[in-house]
Amino acid sequence: MDEQTLKPGDRDYVGALASGLEVLQAFDAEHPRMTLSEVAVRTDMDRAKARRFLLTLHALGFVKRNGRQFELTPRVLQLGYAYQASNQYRAVIQQYLEDITAELGESSSLAVLDGQDVVYVVRSAARHRLMAITLSVGTRLPAAYTSMGRVLLAQLSPSELDEFLERVSLERFTESSVTDKGRLRAQIELARQQGYAVVDQELDLGLRSVAVPAFSGGGELLGALNISTNAARVDMNTLKTVYLPRLQKAAEAVSRATR
Repeated sequence: MDEQTLKPGDRDYVGALASGLEVLQAFDAEHPRMTLSEVAVRTDMDRAKARRFLLTLHALGFVKRNGRQFELTPRVLQLGYAYQASNQYRAVIQQYLEDITAELGESSSLAVLDGQDVVYVVRSAARHRLMAITLSVGTRLPAAYTSMGRVLLAQLSPSELDEFLERVSLERFTESSVTDKGRLRAQIELARQQGYAVVDQELDLGLRSVAVPAFSGGGELLGALNISTNAARVDMNTLKTVYLPRLQKAAEAVSRATR
């Protein structure tokens, strides 16, 4: 099969499938229940088209109705389970992340790059909460403003990185947020040279994190490992001299365990 990525309009591109998945992805932590009109707005579809997809997903058991409101059903979890079950390294990494949390008292995660976002696929959460939203497996955050995102972007080819930077929309989440694409490219290049990335309160005030790439023993990029903490509790020196070496040790252990 040709590995070239299809684009809308290509003969083999199934637009209906893409639209159905777009409707599923419109639901998230901030929009767990929506009306038909709200789904249409979030997916940029007309009401008639959004209605057909919602009713089809309802017939398949992925969506349920409560009056005018639609919401996802637990059947959607089957899609995520299929991904997790096909990646045998997950249980191995989970243990290493839990060891970090037990030792440092901090949350640790593995994420992969998906478009302009990172998606959490393995996570060990500390007792304290770092962000207003609850981070869990499946959570998506903008790659440009996360340490895991910058580490993963550093693994892209020059042409892939150019394409990402051309498409990405930069926002000012905090006063520290990078909003210039040239500066973002420089940060990604620094992550490539150093082998790690640090992001300090660019996505959320008080949120500070460090990340390193995680490779299998065969050299396959599995994702990025990170440790996230509160800036008021852990200074930058501790992050780099204590947390970073601990994270690099975990990445080395993952590589040995996945040969």
